[in-house]
Amino acid sequence: MINQQLLNPKSIVIVGGSNAINKPGGKVLKNLIDFNFKGDLMVVNQKEAEVQGKKSYPDVKSLPQVDLAILAIAAKYCVETVEILVREKNTRAFIILSAGFSEENHESALLEKQIVEIINSVDGSLIGPNCIGFLNSNYAGVFTTPIPKLDTNGCDFISGSGATAVFIMEAGMPKGLTFSSVYSVGNSAQMGVEEVLKYLDESFDPETSSKVKLLYIENVKKPDLILKHASSLIRKGCRIAAIKSGSSEAGSRAASSHTGALASPDLAVDALFKKAGIVRCYGREELTTVASIFMHPELTGKRIAIITHAGGPAVMLTDSLSNGGLEVPHIEGEKATELLTHLYPGSSVANPIDFLATGTAEQLGKIIDYCENDFNEIDAMAVIFGSPGLFEVYDVYELLNEKMKTCKKPIFPILPSIINVSKEIDKFISYGRINFPDEVVFGNALAKVFATQKPVSEKVTLPKVDEKKIRQIIDSAENGYLKPSDIQQMLDAAGISRAGEAVVTSASDAVSSATSLGLHVVMKVVGPVHKSDVGGVVLNVKDIATVEKEFERMIKIKDTTAILIQPMLSGTELFVGAKKEDKFGHMVLCGLGGIFIEVLKDVKAGLAPISEFDSLSMIKGLKSYGIIKGARGQEGVNEQMFAEIVSRVSVLVSVAPEIFEMDLNPLLGKKDKVVAVDARIRIEK
Repeated sequence: MINQQLLNPKSIVIVGGSNAINKPGGKVLKNLIDFNFKGDLMVVNQKEAEVQGKKSYPDVKSLPQVDLAILAIAAKYCVETVEILVREKNTRAFIILSAGFSEENHESALLEKQIVEIINSVDGSLIGPNCIGFLNSNYAGVFTTPIPKLDTNGCDFISGSGATAVFIMEAGMPKGLTFSSVYSVGNSAQMGVEEVLKYLDESFDPETSSKVKLLYIENVKKPDLILKHASSLIRKGCRIAAIKSGSSEAGSRAASSHTGALASPDLAVDALFKKAGIVRCYGREELTTVASIFMHPELTGKRIAIITHAGGPAVMLTDSLSNGGLEVPHIEGEKATELLTHLYPGSSVANPIDFLATGTAEQLGKIIDYCENDFNEIDAMAVIFGSPGLFEVYDVYELLNEKMKTCKKPIFPILPSIINVSKEIDKFISYGRINFPDEVVFGNALAKVFATQKPVSEKVTLPKVDEKKIRQIIDSAENGYLKPSDIQQMLDAAGISRAGEAVVTSASDAVSSATSLGLHVVMKVVGPVHKSDVGGVVLNVKDIATVEKEFERMIKIKDTTAILIQPMLSGTELFVGAKKEDKFGHMVLCGLGGIFIEVLKDVKAGLAPISEFDSLSMIKGLKSYGIIKGARGQEGVNEQMFAEIVSRVSVLVSVAPEIFEMDLNPLLGKKDKVVAVDARIRIEK
């Protein structure tokens, strides 16, 4: 895995290095030279004695001992080359740029496997194959450009795609975003995104390590590693943002439950990132803007002062912040009136603080001082200052830089005139600052960062369930849907309140059971998946004649094996479900139930197990939370009881991982109780 020979090699050989800088072997050598690799640099090239001024050897056998080998040769030659370097040259780190391995066919995948086995046998490091390379402040081991500014305080960036890594760096560099390291993992033959993240966690030093991590992920192969190490890094003071591409995949898979239809793999990614505390992004601009926000002091509150000399951008920023849950509070009072005396007539300090197109650096300084020291209703500042190109603004940006050094409240510079005052912006960035050229992209990103919760606690309190009884039911069950009697026992063992009920197969038993349940009952078919669609649900049954008549009708419905009779209850219809998602474990979903689950599709998901505290957070995050809370005089739901059921379902599926899908739909919720009325549990062993 990752070792010092990869991170800080004393010697590097480019196998396949050449004078042709339009080819990977030539370009990576040029990058190493141009960015001043301080160790010994060698080349293997059969035809040249010297390549780009560096000594060239005819083959790897002729080389002296070497720490790191970068291979830019055909895949078929790589196994033998790695073998010689490992056994004879004590090489312990490899970057294989070459393609033509597992991404191509089975035979080539076997070559890749051989290479990994050889390198693993000596605890070596491998980046790639089929990648752009690796770079950090010690060397630029990539064959692409541009090379970003490398700074130990910059971002650690891990990408599953080489080309995308380049595009993301290109999106960040004009803003002033710097990088500490870039790992292009390619085929992830030995190390993927997850393994590199694990290394960054286990080697983290609060004094010297970067505190910002960026991920571009095409396939989450080991979600447990991401959860463990991202959470750990964030608890240590890091901030992490990630793109997981392919968010629309498999959303249309056929499923036999509401949960199965709603619980896509992408929803599992959302739940994973939320549990870990990762800010999820969906594009290069968003990712690099979030990363740029990470480079500023963390927001401690959501009240933002917008300081501007232009009205339009301030209005658009106000909209994006407000729509994202942040606040642009009104500023008034004695100090506000006092600030106005320092500004030109026509200025406004109400927030946005508009000091006009003619505003000066001195006036900007006054505004920032008042926001920092006198306006307690302000937690951070966003400063919008561009130029129509009539005059230079070096003094404004110089002042902004100085104020950012001394102010405790975060200041976010929005400098939109990237052409008119490009030289001034370049100067500002040269101070180590970052520019946010688009106020709406910035506003949306800041709101997303602020809304992302911290990682779930490592030690959570979970409800107690009867594990022995649950295992007994599961172990004796066959694959498929559990019988109603088993479901009743399962819910009781999990401590989930349910309606009284009876399952009957004869009209006489139906009458007897309905009478004992109070003869105000609901009758449902047992067997068909979607009961309502086949006429398999009858409400408000209040007399024996109707019980008999409906039993005779319903028992003839296709696939029906029995009739379920329950007391007729009332309340807000709720939903809790669980779905086993490959690699992720179980997702648990909650929302409004009944027909609303299909119409609104308003659900929140979490990865099991989930504490009651985090379940309550899921419930409060629903768009329909106002209904659950009680809207316009309607009786609300006992949120704590609802959250407890969500948590208990998460514990149930943890104890019984054989549960493939589970629906509690509906639960009926009132102020004093939440009761499961209907349940389906599907087992796959």
